[in-house]
Amino acid sequence: MLYVSMVPSYIAWSPHRQGWLAALVYTYIGIITTTFQEKLNEAIMVLNKNLQEVNVQNMNVELVAQMFKNYQSNVLFHLEATEELKDSMRDS
Repeated sequence: MLYVSMVPSYIAWSPHRQGWLAALVYTYIGIITTTFQEKLNEAIMVLNKNLQEVNVQNMNVELVAQMFKNYQSNVLFHLEATEELKDSMRDS
């Protein structure tokens, strides 16, 4: 760490230099922040694209699951309607 008392008087920072240095630091932080935001936005766009692809690929799985659920519901309805469900439950 560099203390002001350690800096020789002929190198001491003038208020003009301090202002210039502060502006330079502010500019660099702005550039770094902008670059980070751009990279973050790019990564989120890639993530969204990949999630859309996963959703498209999952549509078939969702369709089969819904078909199985409907089939199961129809089987139970048929068994109850024909009273075979009650008979098979008595046998077990």
